[in-house]
Amino acid sequence: MVALTHMIDSEVFLAFSTYTTIVILKMMVMSPMTSYFRLTRKAFSNLEDTSLTPSTDEEQKKLVRVDPDVERVRRCHLNDLENIIPFVVVGLLYSLTGPELSSALLHFRVFVGSRLCHTLAYLLPLPQPSRAVAWTTGLITTSSMAYRVIRTTFYL
Repeated sequence: MVALTHMIDSEVFLAFSTYTTIVILKMMVMSPMTSYFRLTRKAFSNLEDTSLTPSTDEEQKKLVRVDPDVERVRRCHLNDLENIIPFVVVGLLYSLTGPELSSALLHFRVFVGSRLCHTLAYLLPLPQPSRAVAWTTGLITTSSMAYRVIRTTFYL
């Protein structure tokens, strides 16, 4: 219990909480953004969703379709899920290893920056390799924290 209380009071954990909240909020914004694109592009994934737009039954069937803009937002959101969840889990474990605050801040800030850049590169869209560089930067950052966790806590 003392270790948990110490961790919650630590600057590293507070920084982790801040940066994790930022990327989770960014990821949460992707859901309403997908809905916005579905509504404005009139491209729905389910027939019952078409009731949100005034149209006949035949017109509604045509609204169940794939739209490239909607799919771009969805893929960006899926990429967030694939990368932010591991960051949260590994970052929490990393925070428990007692890293230096400067090292932790570097990891957290680089990851958050990489996810923001990735989203901009995906949604604008920016030419490659901008999105690939942003994704790779985040992956390397999370991997670096995972390496620290394994190096510090390796137990057989």
